[in-house]
Amino acid sequence: MSRIGKKLIPLPKGVEVKQEGDILSVKGPKGKLELRLRHPVSIEITDSGLKVSVNGNIKNSKAFHGLYRSLVNNMVLGVSRGYEKSLEIVGVGYRAELSGKNIIFYLGYSNPVTFPLPEGIEARIDKNRITVSGIDKELVGMTAARIRSLRVPDPYKGKGVRYVDEQIRRKAGKSGAK
Repeated sequence: MSRIGKKLIPLPKGVEVKQEGDILSVKGPKGKLELRLRHPVSIEITDSGLKVSVNGNIKNSKAFHGLYRSLVNNMVLGVSRGYEKSLEIVGVGYRAELSGKNIIFYLGYSNPVTFPLPEGIEARIDKNRITVSGIDKELVGMTAARIRSLRVPDPYKGKGVRYVDEQIRRKAGKSGAK
C-alpha cells in the first residue's frame, strides 16, 4: 500500500469536488479542473477531505494509488492557490516582452522567437525575470520547461534561460598556450 496514497487530502474553504462516473471535477476560486479516473481507483468524498483508494489487489492498481492521490491533491491546491514558476534570462542583449498571449524572446538568434502561451497560463515579465502562473501544475511546469528550452544555459558563460533557483555547473574554458 502506498504511503502517499493513504494520506487524506484536506479541502480548503471554497473548493467543491464532484464525481460523475469516472470524471472527477474540482472547482475553486481560481478555476475548474477535471481528471478522468482509471478503473481500479476510487475516491471517497467526506466532510474532512478526500480519500483515494484502490479496488482489487492487482499489481498495476497499487501503482496508481499514490499517483492519483498526488494528482488530485495538485488539482485541489491549484484551484485554491495556483502554481507559478520563475525563469531568469541571463546574457547581454537577451530580453523578452509580452505581446497579447505571446511572449517575444530576443535570445541572440538572427530573428526574435515568438512563444504562444497555452490556454490557462499567464505570464509576467519584470526586467529579466519571467513568471509563469496557472492552476494546472503540469501545464505550468511544461510551459516553463518549453521556455527554458528556447536557449538552454551555456555551461561556459552561463548565458541563456534558467529557472531562478537553478545552479548551472560551469566548465573551465580553454587555457592559453604556454
